[in-house]
Amino acid sequence: MSIANNRKAWHDYFIEEKFEAGIVLEGWEVKAIRAGRLQLRDAYVIVRDNALWLLGCTITPLPTVSTHFQPDPTRTRKLLMHAREIDRLIGAVERSGYTLVPLDMHYVKGRIKLEVGLAKGKKQHDKRESERERDWQRQRQRLLRGP
Repeated sequence: MSIANNRKAWHDYFIEEKFEAGIVLEGWEVKAIRAGRLQLRDAYVIVRDNALWLLGCTITPLPTVSTHFQPDPTRTRKLLMHAREIDRLIGAVERSGYTLVPLDMHYVKGRIKLEVGLAKGKKQHDKRESERERDWQRQRQRLLRGP
């Protein structure tokens, strides 16, 4: 079941491969995510110290968070993957000019997972072409449905 999607990533990048990663979260973050207070739009994934980190993901704290604790909504969160997968992603990012973008946050067996995409950036003309294709598909569906 999906919690949040990053539709902007599909518009700005060609997604080559997808990987599923776990996330290191604090208790208040899990509660806020379950309440739907999550935004992936400006988020991105970086490689630091042979580990993957999620930056820019905003998790707005619930108003019931403790008064003596100051939550940081955009803190850096570590992603959990197998070492072999991380090494493969690091190689692709450093050599081939790929980037890592968060695509979707969802539940798997009650746990919160993040789908990370290995992506290459789109040029402006590629974005226009994608939009034309999407418009054509929409118009074709209307024509097939009839009056």
